[in-house]
Amino acid sequence: MWNMIFGEILILIGVIFLFLGSLGVFRMPDVYNRLQAGTKCTTLGAFSTIVGVGIIEPSWFLKSLVIAFFLLLTNPVAAHAIGRASYKMGVKLTEKSVVDQYGEEKDE
Repeated sequence: MWNMIFGEILILIGVIFLFLGSLGVFRMPDVYNRLQAGTKCTTLGAFSTIVGVGIIEPSWFLKSLVIAFFLLLTNPVAAHAIGRASYKMGVKLTEKSVVDQYGEEKDE
């Protein structure tokens, strides 16, 4: 009984974070901010949703932990690669961005 309630709470938290991440992708002004909003929220949202499903269905728990661990490792790395490739391709920051630390290090 407690595993159903705890699993459903984790799934609800995951759905909320996934919704906020998708909202952030639409609201942010440039690709770099969108990557940050999307990556942080989807990593936590997918992690808690997958673990919640694993808690509700105990026979899937080990598989869900492996999948969640894989997401924790690959999602931020993929976002970093996309952001770096975007910068090297010349995608500009929004005018509202004040600091470009990567460009400052490159100039030195």
